[in-house]
Amino acid sequence: MFNSYRVPEISVLELKTLIEDKTDFLLLDVREPLEYRIAHLQGKLVPLGELPQRLEELDAYKDKPVIVHCRSGRRSAQAVAFLQQHGFEDVKNLKGGILAWSREVDPTVPMY
Repeated sequence: MFNSYRVPEISVLELKTLIEDKTDFLLLDVREPLEYRIAHLQGKLVPLGELPQRLEELDAYKDKPVIVHCRSGRRSAQAVAFLQQHGFEDVKNLKGGILAWSREVDPTVPMY
């Protein structure tokens, strides 16, 4: 379903700056609902397996920056490649995922 490509990435510190600067972007969380309940960054939850069926929910963001994250960066990299194939031009993978966020930005976010 998804191909692995080398995808553009953004660091957790760069994401933190975007949030602090109130930049208009979509933070897309492609983990499962149970994972989201454990820890989240207030992103829009669309699990990776549901992405093809829910793609039109994201149409409003085709021309805006989209940052995709998961737990470690693997699933989100697949999602970035998929979104690129479907016309999303400014889409990046959060390098290291929520684990990196917890380590480098906010240790109160649970690691699991």
